[in-house]
Amino acid sequence: MPAATLTSKGQVTIPKEVREYLRVDAGDRLEFSLEPDGSVRVRRPQRAVGDLYGMLRRRGSEPVSIAEMHQAVLDAVAAEDERSRTKDAARRGEPAPR
Repeated sequence: MPAATLTSKGQVTIPKEVREYLRVDAGDRLEFSLEPDGSVRVRRPQRAVGDLYGMLRRRGSEPVSIAEMHQAVLDAVAAEDERSRTKDAARRGEPAPR
């Protein structure tokens, strides 16, 4: 089981094994849930609505349909998944997935 030490400033270095499992890097946000049994759940949060900034109409741009918005979200999620898989493979010294 991975372990870490709390510093006097209240900071913890998350073990590499855990960072890889969560697919997080420096600067990424994490969410903590305090469970009734006294345990703490750590997870990578869902993407924020703010990540979609710029998808709405701007002056000089044409409006897009709901279907086009849906496809743009699917494309962005697929690109993020591919980036994560490629990064994970590189960390393990494996060729990038296709």
